[in-house]
Amino acid sequence: MKKRRQGPATNSHIGWRRVIAIIAGILRELSDESAYERHLEIHGANHSPEEWRRFSDERWNAGARRARCC
Repeated sequence: MKKRRQGPATNSHIGWRRVIAIIAGILRELSDESAYERHLEIHGANHSPEEWRRFSDERWNAGARRARCC
């Protein structure tokens, strides 16, 4: 029976999984997915088209209220 090799190859595999998880997290933030999940949690709401509209309107209005320079 062969022993499974533990070493750099295994660590490399774990390293790539971590890189992929980080990239996926960044993409969720950029696409507002994580922010929407936080919104649902804060408001104690479930996902629905109406709740997505509420979330989107809040985000849009918050951006419109920010003062812009130049």
